[in-house]
Amino acid sequence: MFLQPSSEQLAFRDAVAAFARERVEPAAAAIDEQDRFPAELVRQAAALGLMGITVPREHGGAGRDYVSLALAVEALACASATLAVIVTVNNCLVAEVVAQFGTDAQKERWLRPLATGEVIGAFALSEPEAGTDAANQKTRASFDGEGYRLDGHKVWVANAAAAGVAVVFASTQADISGRGVSAFLVPMDTPGITKRAGNDSLGVRGLGCRDLELTDVFADSSQVIGTPGQGFAIARWALEGGRVAIAAQALGVGQAALDEALAYAKQRHTFGQAIASYQAIQWMLADTVTELEAARMLTLRAAAAKDHQEHASLEAAMAKLSASEAAHRAADRAMQILASAGYRRGSRVERLFRDARAAEIYQGTSEVQRMIIAANVI
Repeated sequence: MFLQPSSEQLAFRDAVAAFARERVEPAAAAIDEQDRFPAELVRQAAALGLMGITVPREHGGAGRDYVSLALAVEALACASATLAVIVTVNNCLVAEVVAQFGTDAQKERWLRPLATGEVIGAFALSEPEAGTDAANQKTRASFDGEGYRLDGHKVWVANAAAAGVAVVFASTQADISGRGVSAFLVPMDTPGITKRAGNDSLGVRGLGCRDLELTDVFADSSQVIGTPGQGFAIARWALEGGRVAIAAQALGVGQAALDEALAYAKQRHTFGQAIASYQAIQWMLADTVTELEAARMLTLRAAAAKDHQEHASLEAAMAKLSASEAAHRAADRAMQILASAGYRRGSRVERLFRDARAAEIYQGTSEVQRMIIAANVI
């Protein structure tokens, strides 16, 4: 059972929060406005150990636990949801996959570069017809006697614009659904990979999202992660950790929205008094702080479960559901409290409102989280 972060975990969070406040926050609006991958901030984050938080020290990582990761991601997201998601993808969906399922040779080649930021990782799972139904992979990996030939179309691949390697999922047995999916470590300079600009997103802009066209992309057998056919299980394992981190990211956005609303309510005066003195505003603030704190407890509990349990799918689903929806409500109330000052294009609350919405969609929609929770309960 999770009780309270340790002094070491809190010290790490505070160091990340200082970096976020001093370096990240001043650049956050420009990252969003320009939809620009923040390469320099990623380099600085890597210098603090944020690109390999849970990667073992012997492989160049920080060797920390999931509670530390969740605290760090929340602190980053208070300043920039974009940087928080970049860190999440590299840590939870790529580096941890290599550390958990990779061969010794794969670990030797990729873990240190991923953990130090020398190489950025991407996670290529989603397709036009494989989002929530991720087992429905249309990308094919055909064995030709020497290795595999990958052909297909991946969408919404975060980090892809700057990535040096991607975890790519493809069907190796077309008629067996999820049981026939395999995972591959594919360098992004492999011939046959074409990056294409995808649809412009509403929020969390600057992720370097690209669609990937794979045309006769060769991957030899040494690039298979785990065993052939294990890919869907690997994806589900990775998404458990990813959902804990996205819950933390949502908390950071929600906390930033609460901070904006509270500051404005104290300084904005109507009819001779601060609007914070009105019960209508007080109740919105009270509901927001209560919902965020409850979601934070679920998120830290899920992080502790990820550290100590073989599987944490239930805890991760509850954390992501609670935190993403609490963040959405926090941003919505903040915009209501700021009124026209928050509704205008370019305000911080307007950006937070757009960023919060994404957390209810990526790495499993709120409906998917409810399906997971219900399955465990039933």
